Amino acid sequence: MSAEKLISTMEKLLKLHKSLYEISQKKTEIVKIGDIEALNQILKDEQAHLTAINLLENERQKVTSSLVPRTEKPTIEDCLAVADESSHNKLDRLRSELKNTISEIQQRNELNQQMLFQSLQFVNLSLNLIAPQPEDYNYGQQVGQAATPGLLNLKA
Repeated sequence: MSAEKLISTMEKLLKLHKSLYEISQKKTEIVKIGDIEALNQILKDEQAHLTAINLLENERQKVTSSLVPRTEKPTIEDCLAVADESSHNKLDRLRSELKNTISEIQQRNELNQQMLFQSLQFVNLSLNLIAPQPEDYNYGQQVGQAATPGLLNLKA
């Protein structure tokens, strides 16, 4: 099998990852405004992208295995070693673009995660201000209260 199939698969992967990055940028804006319904929809879109990426990644693994048959789990680096010059350049460019895009997605997802965590902290703080919890969380008596004598004297 030629490297063209791998190049085609890598181009599709890159396109999907760039689209996923755009979704993560939209997610940031949605988290900022606090639109839960839009956040649910964007999460569904994100999940669909991840499913498609997993399918393409499986295809990429099959193609790389056919290009470098003697290697157990060949990487793009392994394919670069056996590719001709024009394919080598295209694959190398696609690999670096894909790495950069994945890095951008990871950074954006970390930002989104931090923003969601801070939003949850704010909601919890607001709930605690509106409906404060009683100080005594235990079933026992509070410090400083005298014990009421019961029917049994357990000290004996």
